[in-house]
Amino acid sequence: MTGRKDIRDFLSREQACVLVQVESAAGSTPRDTDAWMLVSKDRTFATIGGGQLEFMAIDHARKLLHGAKWDLRLAIPLGPEIGQCCGGRVALSFKRLDADMRAAIIERSDNEIARRPHVYIFGAGHVGNALARALSHVPLRTVLVDTREHELSAADVPDIETCLTPMPEAVVRDAPPGSAFVVLTHDHALDFLIATEALGREDASYVGMIGSKTKRATFKNWLSREVNRPELFEGLVCPIGGTAVKDKRPEVIAALAAAEVVTAALNRHLQPRAPSPKSQRSVKA
Repeated sequence: MTGRKDIRDFLSREQACVLVQVESAAGSTPRDTDAWMLVSKDRTFATIGGGQLEFMAIDHARKLLHGAKWDLRLAIPLGPEIGQCCGGRVALSFKRLDADMRAAIIERSDNEIARRPHVYIFGAGHVGNALARALSHVPLRTVLVDTREHELSAADVPDIETCLTPMPEAVVRDAPPGSAFVVLTHDHALDFLIATEALGREDASYVGMIGSKTKRATFKNWLSREVNRPELFEGLVCPIGGTAVKDKRPEVIAALAAAEVVTAALNRHLQPRAPSPKSQRSVKA
């Protein structure tokens, strides 16, 4: 997973780099103007979309690194002439990194990571671990939450945050707006408590709970009887992962649920919002 340590490690190893940025994108293109990558003599970091476009960009950047007097901006039509049939048009800029630009690209990477949507997985059992592993490859900030220290200690999920707490409902209250919550603890009563807290926020991108038809019906009745808020039930996804695939293996449930979470969290995250001058700026030469 691309993160703070990765870009710092890359830049510490690669003293000569070119920053490639998508300056404009029209029509059908692999990536938009938020895309960038670093190119060194032998390695790359991040991506502008792959394919022939990226191959051309890497080749151009490496020629610049070798001292060639090439253009610092390319306009590339994505048609049959380059073997990429997207049909759009992309303008790329090329800038050789100096010390100030290195600091700026690290700051930009950190800001992009900080803006990632939060996903909280409650329950570090088999499905919780499998779901955390599935989401570890996606640009989300995923946190695995449990009340049991031994379960979190045994979790085999690199690059995922863990949170040990006796009050998981408090984690829900403190989560930022637009967070996603997936509830699959070892205790149905605890599931109901966490799910109710998440549904009550009304700003979550996703609230899902593992369960059967019986558990779904029990929770619906519980919301009416104990909480007196039956309307909250409409915001719940239960069972997570849907019912189209009749396979209860943890990895299968996790894959299906991950698709739901990613769709909800990133759709919410990518909704138009007022631009931030700091977050929208390009790295200046």
